Amino acid sequence: MVTRESVDALLNPRTFGLIGASDKSTFSSLLHANLVAAGHRENTFLVNPRSAEVHGRSTYPSCVAVGRPIDLVHVMVPAAAAPDALRDAAAAGAKAAVVLSSGWSETGSAGRARQDELVALAEDLGIAMLGPNVLGLVNVGAGIPAMALSDPPTEPGPVALISQSGASCGAMKEYAAMAGVGLSHVLTVGNEAMVTVGHLVDALVDDPAVRAVAIFMESIKQPEIFGAAARRAAEAGKAVVVLKAGRSELAARSAASHTGALVGDDRVVDAMLGDLGVIRVDTIEEMLVTAGIAAHTGPLARPGVGVVSISGGACDIVADLADVVGAALPELSEETTAALRERMPDFGHAHNPLDITGAAIIDPTLWTDSISAVGTDPSIGAVLAINSLPWREDGKPFYGQKFVDAIGAARSDVPVLYVTQTSQPIGPQVREVLAHGRIGYVVPGLRLAVDGVARVAQWSERRLRARPAATTLRLAEVDALVPGEPLSEAAARGLLDAAGVPNVPSWHVHSADEAAKAAADAGGPVAMKIVSADIGHKSDIGGVRLGVEPGSAAATYDDLLATCAAARPDARLDGALVSPMRAPATELLVGVTRDDDWGLLLAVGLGGVLVEVLDDVALAPLPADEDTVLRMLAGLRGGALLDGVRGRPAADRAAIASAVAGIGRLAEAIGAAHGAAFDGLEVNPLRVDGGTVEALDALVTWSGDTH
Repeated sequence: MVTRESVDALLNPRTFGLIGASDKSTFSSLLHANLVAAGHRENTFLVNPRSAEVHGRSTYPSCVAVGRPIDLVHVMVPAAAAPDALRDAAAAGAKAAVVLSSGWSETGSAGRARQDELVALAEDLGIAMLGPNVLGLVNVGAGIPAMALSDPPTEPGPVALISQSGASCGAMKEYAAMAGVGLSHVLTVGNEAMVTVGHLVDALVDDPAVRAVAIFMESIKQPEIFGAAARRAAEAGKAVVVLKAGRSELAARSAASHTGALVGDDRVVDAMLGDLGVIRVDTIEEMLVTAGIAAHTGPLARPGVGVVSISGGACDIVADLADVVGAALPELSEETTAALRERMPDFGHAHNPLDITGAAIIDPTLWTDSISAVGTDPSIGAVLAINSLPWREDGKPFYGQKFVDAIGAARSDVPVLYVTQTSQPIGPQVREVLAHGRIGYVVPGLRLAVDGVARVAQWSERRLRARPAATTLRLAEVDALVPGEPLSEAAARGLLDAAGVPNVPSWHVHSADEAAKAAADAGGPVAMKIVSADIGHKSDIGGVRLGVEPGSAAATYDDLLATCAAARPDARLDGALVSPMRAPATELLVGVTRDDDWGLLLAVGLGGVLVEVLDDVALAPLPADEDTVLRMLAGLRGGALLDGVRGRPAADRAAIASAVAGIGRLAEAIGAAHGAAFDGLEVNPLRVDGGTVEALDALVTWSGDTH
């Protein structure tokens, strides 16, 4: 079992054992060189029973033979020898191990079995195991470069970097150095057989040196642990920025449910990361720069971004980028505008983005006063100060140092980010220029700056949202359900009625005469549907008849049952549902499906029967309240349809939210009563016509359903 103490032992060792150290191993050479360069020569022990000397030093035949306690071992022997290496390490007092070797779960079932056995052994020995298939770790502030990568960072910064990929990690740390993103840790996790990303995040949240965490992951291992750690980070105001690779579709759960087919792996991950308060990005550059921004600013008090630049062109580019990524560039208050007019030249214009013009070349204090004014505006949460920096490391004084100094002299109530117009290296000379100007952080490039600050602003708002409470709904109709026993549409509608979800009126009839009476009572054309717990998609077999006139209802009933009996002789037929026809209106799919990792997920999509074609679906985990549903509706690409088009009335979004949240609570109640046996609940379509919202069809599925 991984404990907080064991993770702390992994991240803060004082003595090191390199098991399988060899001059032929690049991993061994890099790891040893890094530890020696950091001053750990006397506390680094080389273990190799076959070679008396490695890396110009005497070796030990075992960890026990060292005669001193070893905190952390690096296992660089073949997979078959790894168990004995762990036993030797434990006997020498090791509490943590980094397994660099390959040949585990990534090779197939036999390798997975070996890996599982190694994890069980590590648990028995009380060792926290990182890996296998890793390159190690760096704790920069503690001066521990226990990693088989060249040039580990030596100057500590506020961003912890975690990577499932060791090779990619090398590129990430190099880019971080180039972009001026200081790293507190560099951690590779490989197969995450024991210690996972979630365990590491949980420990890093409590490290005062860490103000943001950047993570590259291909999968999310032990989602419950990761989720709890991510929520703790959000509550602590420490952004977790994730680059999640492996975008692929989850196979449809069942032909009985549109929802399962529409909920793909990546959509689930996206919804869950958003719910956990995680910032998701698409590139290495975005991951590191966004984490750097978040580490510098912390949570923003307001989403508004103020922009101050000496370039009108840069202001135009920023305005366009902000429109694309959803960054708010609010109008400045009258007081701020008046203060800026006092300082701006006659040909300048006091608005946001603010072009202070070339007048700032003559009077650099225009930078100071403008940033100070914008940075104290009540609508602004962060300021982007756009200016140049030297490209060449030539040792020559920077002509623009006075402008950098003027920017650094501004007194702002909110964080100020120095931004260059293009991506460029932040080398030693640039850092000196920034330090002289008392600039804490620089963002290289307009796109990265606007995108990053927009993401941080959105995260700042999301982290404050109260989580919806679990439902207290308890229904006798739910308790009476038999897991695995399919429900007819009539029974499913009965559940919706009991839960207070609006339904189209209907009559459950069992004869032609009853059908005729129901149609007459409806007072106009009706829809008639076969009722059978064994038939999911009724229209596929001719089980739905639309626009039936009351005078034809009896004959239609007989034909409907005959058609379905012929198409599905195995199905149990229970009469028909008769409902009044409805005029065309906006249709939504509302469904709940179960994800193996994350539990019950609510899906809302536009399109009704065309939902798979339109492919416009928003997801959220349950519980989900009305506010959650309103945000889901706002996130639909075609959400404007709800505002009324071509003469149709605008939809009552509050009424939609009430109905959808009610469907979610019903699904929660079924899940609470019947556990994993409950697989999903679908209403398709949910008809929306102005203030009228009603379910026209419903389906409940159980795990293993194929009907």
